[in-house]
Amino acid sequence: MENKHVGMLIIGISLVIIVIILLFNSTLREIVKSSCTGEHALSCPMYDSITQQTFLALAIVGILVIIGIILIFTKPEERVIIRKVPEKIKPKKIDLSDLKVEDKKVFKMIQESGGTIFQADLIEKTGMSKQKVSRIVDRLEGRNLVERKRRGMTNVVVLKNS
Repeated sequence: MENKHVGMLIIGISLVIIVIILLFNSTLREIVKSSCTGEHALSCPMYDSITQQTFLALAIVGILVIIGIILIFTKPEERVIIRKVPEKIKPKKIDLSDLKVEDKKVFKMIQESGGTIFQADLIEKTGMSKQKVSRIVDRLEGRNLVERKRRGMTNVVVLKNS
């Protein structure tokens, strides 16, 4: 919410509180008027108490009104946000014509998986042996098409951007 809206909301609430205070004050005065009789009817000490409580409540509401006015007329500090716009990487055409059929198949699987796949998943999806997939990934690494990263007991095969 903007400061202006919060300030208006506080002033609106303050006005409602002022009305409630005045209604409460009026009701209390009527109660005191009916209960204070006899010799001290006009100088009943309860009138002083009501007046003090009313002024205290109105002072608190006055502070709220001042805060609301300050919020309405102050501007929030502008924040300067500097955001680095990522450069769009144009996908390079990769020449796969001189790769073996199995190498192309593994490379396409890596691409289809979003550029990152566990080597164990490659073995499972291709149905090839561990050694064969390992040799294929070695050849793709040698051509600088993929990179193998160690993750615990397994490897993650990642496409290279360059």
